[in-house]
Amino acid sequence: MVVVSAMELLLETPRLILREFVLEDWRAVHEYASDPEVTRYMTWGPNDEAASQHFVATVIVKGKEEPRTGYDLAITLRDKGTLIGGCGIYRRAFGEGEMGYCLHRSYWNQGYMTEAAGALLEWAFTCGGFHRIYAKCDPRNIGSARVMEKNGMKKEGRLRDHMFKDGKWSDALLYAILEDEWRELSGKGSK
Repeated sequence: MVVVSAMELLLETPRLILREFVLEDWRAVHEYASDPEVTRYMTWGPNDEAASQHFVATVIVKGKEEPRTGYDLAITLRDKGTLIGGCGIYRRAFGEGEMGYCLHRSYWNQGYMTEAAGALLEWAFTCGGFHRIYAKCDPRNIGSARVMEKNGMKKEGRLRDHMFKDGKWSDALLYAILEDEWRELSGKGSK
């Protein structure tokens, strides 16, 4: 993992580079964000072109705010530079953050999201000043639950009628990991 600066975050894994979004990324974002299968369990989407452009423009602006509270990163393949998804961590309370992610369907079931989420957690607990990271998913989104479990996150409960999309409410599973738990699992020891 590499951190370029406090304002510009760059994380590296064996197969991925997680970098800040740039305006030109909107077309690659639109490829996955407009797919109804990809957005099935999200509270947004599928996107039209304007929504994908707006998302990219918004995260670029938010990435320059001081103090920075949102860290949205483009997930790119290390060898080709192809943008295959997005992920982020957002400060919600003192020491607490929420993690989210989305991946192009062509790259599902290859371990990319688990790898990206692992890099985010490492950054959050070694450089980001976080104590607890949580994430939520629709109970039917088995792939997302697996990503969280593979990264050591524990299921804390079920939030009833927590997410609203297309005129319907759905439950959400809540997962979280604490800094000490992450350090023990990763072998990074205590601070």
